[in-house]
Amino acid sequence: MFIASQKRKENIAEYVLYMWQVEDTIRACALDIDKIKEVVIDRFTLTDEQRHQMAEWYESLIDMMKREGKESAGHLQIVKNTIASIADLHHTLLNDPKFPEYGAEFYKTLPFIVELRAKAGDNAVGEIETCFTALYGVLMLRIQGKEVSPQTSAAISHISHFLAVLAHYYKLNDEDKLFKEEE
Repeated sequence: MFIASQKRKENIAEYVLYMWQVEDTIRACALDIDKIKEVVIDRFTLTDEQRHQMAEWYESLIDMMKREGKESAGHLQIVKNTIASIADLHHTLLNDPKFPEYGAEFYKTLPFIVELRAKAGDNAVGEIETCFTALYGVLMLRIQGKEVSPQTSAAISHISHFLAVLAHYYKLNDEDKLFKEEE
């Protein structure tokens, strides 16, 4: 909860990846709050109040996962909404002539996105979600100690840089600093 809140403010891309990891952690704990307390919450140095707040946060996520039918796979609507918001900003930036460097960064990354979508056979997923899926997949491979090919590493490097640029613009937009008219 505390980490998610901080990431949400500082780097929206890290927030999405963190929330996907939280979803997977909840599933690995069989949506059992006692197991989550043991495996996750008890590992933090927290006050009793913070521990209680964190447990309530996990309980609310468990409830959402159950209500949304995400017990075994998929992402919570709150996270999907965040990705949609990021994608909306992406399209706004692409169509705004004030941000040519953003468009250039995207078009450098686009071949990797197209290749990933072709490999996955899922063109229904947008470019931004494809980028997140790729980063998360590589993160999981690395956590498992599995090797990542040089080609995949190169693609991930481009995608990571692109999402970092987009996350920076997202933060500026969130702070009402992105589209300020020049005086």
